[in-house]
Parts: sequence; structure tokens; C-alpha cells
Amino acid sequence: MVEKNLLVMRLSAMGDVAMTVPVIASFLQAYPNIGVIMLSTPRLSTLFEGMERVTFVPVDTKQTYKGTFGMVKLFNHLRRNYRFEKMVDLHDVLRSKILRTILRASGKPVFVIDKGRSEKKRLVSADNKEKKQLKSSIQRYLEVFEKAGYPFQIDFDGLIDKSAPLPTQLEKEIGANSYAKRVAMAPFAQHKGKILPLEKTEAVIAHFAAQEDTQILLFGGGKKESEVFDGWVARYPHTLSLAGKFTLMEELQILNHCDVLLSMDSANMHLASLVRTPVVSIWGATHPFAGFYGYGQHPDHAVQLDLPCRPCSIYGKEPCRRGDYACLNNIDNSLIINKISDILRGK
Repeated sequence: MVEKNLLVMRLSAMGDVAMTVPVIASFLQAYPNIGVIMLSTPRLSTLFEGMERVTFVPVDTKQTYKGTFGMVKLFNHLRRNYRFEKMVDLHDVLRSKILRTILRASGKPVFVIDKGRSEKKRLVSADNKEKKQLKSSIQRYLEVFEKAGYPFQIDFDGLIDKSAPLPTQLEKEIGANSYAKRVAMAPFAQHKGKILPLEKTEAVIAHFAAQEDTQILLFGGGKKESEVFDGWVARYPHTLSLAGKFTLMEELQILNHCDVLLSMDSANMHLASLVRTPVVSIWGATHPFAGFYGYGQHPDHAVQLDLPCRPCSIYGKEPCRRGDYACLNNIDNSLIINKISDILRGK
């Protein structure tokens, strides 16, 4: 029985919202009489569908809840339809600041994440870089709950049971029974500073496509990505593009049955982490030191070069200071292939 609710807000991005999942699941386990009202982007409701005591409230910031007046409208919607004791702000952006200001004025206690912005600024500084491991996003999320009076430890076995069979229709669509091994690849990211040159990714595809018992599944979306994928599918056997073909839950189910995912520092790394699929992740302008490494992923599975300029960006959107993106262009394909091969062999 739910005795009270906690309002939790993390609107975006997909990877950051994905990292709230182990935290929310562990909170619910630690406090069985408390529910969560989760405010986030509508398309990410799938990540919370299987959780009892989670009420997902979709927040469309482009239409229904756009701008300052949108946050006022959201407050009125929450006041009329939900009961909650406190707000936990896991985002700390302008929208959440507006909402929490209104909530405080109405008498609701609010607890806010410390994103460590000054530490992250020093981490990517060009002149006085402080290159050290910072707290993970999950650690920072946990700290907010503790400030709100709810300390707990992460206890999360995955969003989907690892032994759960792939739905029959998905089995048919991807040819699940035809291969002994399955390598997923998500070669794109939002910013150039996080994307391995496509010819390097293609070389990795060519290597594993030559193995008769191995299937390659390409994850991504959008016209440009689909066109690249279609070219690879045409050139390499055992390669299938999933772009635009499946729902988020179906992609998670497929990832749950993959042996390994090759991913950039992107949301796909975090989605695979939710189903405990090993990830070989590529890091260029960004760095795991910033705290965005995939939950439960082995540190040795990260592929990165030790350059004095790295990291130069927290999110990978700033242009390369050197001008040559050596952090990505100089990565040896064999390093990626070897890490994937080690995982496939069970090392």
C-alpha cells in the first residue's frame, strides 16, 4: 500500500533518464510504502512501465508544457491530480528551477542535484585541467534522495530478466535462431566529438561479418543513419539495420539478447546497461571521468586514447581544439575488435 509519494523530475536526455532507472528501482525496493511520480519526456515512459508504484507523468516541453507558462501549467496539473510530499530534482535546468520555485512557494520541500559543474569545468579546461574521476550521475542521484531523507544503496538486477525469451515476432524479424553470436552496434551520437569515423566502424563490421555464426545488428535512427546502415547491409552479410523498425521496448528486448554492444558515449550505452549487456564504448572528446559511464559496465571495456587534451568537452559538442580529432581518428581498429572478441569468448 502506498502511504505517500515522491515527485521526481528528470526530463532529458535519454541516457540521463536511463541512469535514473536503477536508482528509482532501488528506491522502491528500499521503501515499499512510498510511490514515485516520475516527470520525464513522453517517449521514455517505457523505461518505467514495469515498475509498480511509479506513476509516469509525460512532460512535453515543446507543446503542452512549453516555456515558463508551461511549467505553471504543469504545477497546476500536478496540484489537481496528484498527492506528493516532496520533490527530488534530478535535472537542475531552467524548467525544473521554475517548477521547484513554484512548489517551494506552495510549501513543498524540494531537493536538488549537485551536478558538480565547477569540477566538470576543470576537467575539460584547456590550461588548468584537473584530470580525475568525478562522481557518477547515479551517485549524484543517490545523494539527492539522501538529502530528501531516503538513504539507500543500488540494488538493480536489470530492466528485463536475462533469461526472458525474445518475443516470437521479434525472433522472426531479426532471424534470432540463425546465429550463435550477436553483435550490436550503435555508431552514432549527437555530436561529432563522440563519433568514431565511420570507416573505422565499417572495418569492425567487416571483421565480424566474415564470421558465419555472427550476426550484426545496427541501432540508430534518422534519415542519415538509415542511409549509412543500408549501405553497410548491402555490402556485408549477416548485417541487419534496426533503424526506425522497432519501439524502444522492442529494442531493449533485442539488446537483452545481444552478446555485446559497440557504442559511442551515447544513450545506447545506457540502454544496454539497463539489460546488463556488455558494452565496448568509444570515448573521444568526452571521458568516463565526467561520471557518465554505463551502469555496471567493466572499466576495461572503454576504448580511449590517453591524450593530454582529453577530455575537452563534457558532452562532445565543442569543436576539437587541435583541429584533427586525434582522440577518435587515431584509435586502432584492432583495439575495438579485440575487446569485442574477448567478450564474445567470455573473457
